[in-house]
Formats: sequence, C-alpha cells, structure tokens
Amino acid sequence: MKITGYKHIYGPVASRRLGLSLGVDLVPLKTCTYNCVYCQLGWTANQTLKRGQYVAIQEILAELERKLATGSLPDYITLAGGGEPTLNSGIGCLINKIKNMTDIPLAILTNGSLLWMREVQDEFMRADLVLPSLDVGNESLFQYVNRPHADIGFDLMVNGLAEFTERFPGAVWLEVLLLTGVTGIPSEVGKIAALTEKIKPERVQLNTVSRPAVENFAYAVDKDHLVDLSRLFTGTVEVINDSDFSSPIMSANETTDAEILALLSRRPCTVDDICAGLGLIPHDAIKRLEALAKQKAVSIICKEKRIFYQATGVR
Repeated sequence: MKITGYKHIYGPVASRRLGLSLGVDLVPLKTCTYNCVYCQLGWTANQTLKRGQYVAIQEILAELERKLATGSLPDYITLAGGGEPTLNSGIGCLINKIKNMTDIPLAILTNGSLLWMREVQDEFMRADLVLPSLDVGNESLFQYVNRPHADIGFDLMVNGLAEFTERFPGAVWLEVLLLTGVTGIPSEVGKIAALTEKIKPERVQLNTVSRPAVENFAYAVDKDHLVDLSRLFTGTVEVINDSDFSSPIMSANETTDAEILALLSRRPCTVDDICAGLGLIPHDAIKRLEALAKQKAVSIICKEKRIFYQATGVR
C-alpha cells in the first residue's frame, strides 16, 4: 500500500520570508508559551514552559526522509508548526540529524521566549537561520499582545534574544509584527527599534496580520505605513507584505487530501498558497477544496476581501 500521509511534516508552504518552506511540527497544536492576539491558529490550548518530547524525533526523521525522497526540494526545512518548537526537548538532536541528512538550509521559527535558556541556545547552534519575534517595546504591551506564560518577563525575553544573537554563528532575522492602533504607531515602534540596537539581528523584518487572527481587534497595518515605520530602524530592514509576494504555480501532482489538510491545520491558506506549496494548479486545488468543504473537513474564512481555507476544528 502506498503511504501518503504525514503527521509531522507539512507543505512545502509558500512563505513570504523563506520561499518554499517545508514545515516540521514539533509539538501538538497550540502548545505554546504565548497566547498572542494575532495568532492564526486560535487560542493556546496548553500554555506551558515545560519542555518535553511532545513528538518523537525518530518519527519526524522518518517522515522527512520519505518526503525528501520524492525529489521536490524546498528552499528551507523549517522547524515551526502549530506551537512553539523550542518546547520539544529533542530539538537539538533533531537539528543535528537533519544537518547530517541533507544540505537544505535549516530554519527555526520561534517566538524567542525560551532563548534565555542556555540549553536552548546550545541546541540551536547548528541551524542555518533562526527567526525569532519581538512584537512590542515594553512589559505592558507584552502582556496585552503576546499574553505570555506568567513566568516569562519582558526583560528576560529581550535579554535572551540579545545573548543568543551574540552567540549564534548563523543568521538571525528578527520579525516585528505590528498591529494597527496598538503597536503600529511611531512611539511604540521607536521603543522596539531601540531594543533591536541591543539585540543586533542580521536583519529586521516588519510584518503585520495577513491571515484571520484569533482576536477580531488584531488589525493589519497598511503597507505604506509599514514602510514609513521601517525608517525608525537602523541596519537592514525589510517590509514583508502579501502584495509583493508572488506564489509560483506548478503543475498538478499526486498531492493527497491528507497533505492538504495537514497544511490547513497549521495555517489558513488561500488557493494560491496551496498551489504554490503543494504543486497543484488552481483549477485542481479549487475542486479538491470544494470536495473537502462538502465533507466538512475544511471551513472557509473571509478576511479583507480574501478567501482562506482552514481545517475544521482548528479553532
């Protein structure tokens, strides 16, 4: 029997920051240190600082080896998924084994909340690229926007980012996700910019909400305003925006419904997102999505005149 499903591998995802990114999920859905107002996957179900082997590393490696054997290689293998990947205590072992398996660059998407832990820093050292987040410039907005675990203080998190960036031999791209009327204003961005002088990432990437958020008051910042705000930073600053993102459309292939649902369970996607990531042409993708919708396996979300598909039950 042909095995087609993946439990821990999803995509490749058409990423605005990483090109075609093959995702690796290290924790159960919404196991996280934060409960961010802008999260595309809903409320945090298990907010914790406890590290453990939430997903068996050998299972991930077996799936990854099988996926890479298909011959469709991504631009990055990205440790990310439906929660905070640093909570998996086997992440260091996984990084080492992936680096021994393939030359494809390895990226880690993290909220940065545990980078103050020396053991986490040490485990990351063989990665090629780490993309942590800093969304606010002070403790009060940290509590409002990121809603962290009670044992994570703002200064602890920022100092951890700075210490890690100084030690890490690879590249650090710091994502700053801004919200209209909350953090997307010059006075607040100025505070964040001052902190980036301390953290010293290779580049800062200004971002905003692009998919349906858990809270309806998490509004996107207009692209032109993001450009204006970017001038408050020094060094290399990029504005990440959907209007500048072109998804490569590939020919149809043997993508399974399970692979489509694996992608949609980690992030809401448009038809273009699905086509770019999974190699379907739009006509085929729409037919597949319509069938899944009839089965009530996916739901449709409208946001700012765009249609997103999401696996049923994610929220």
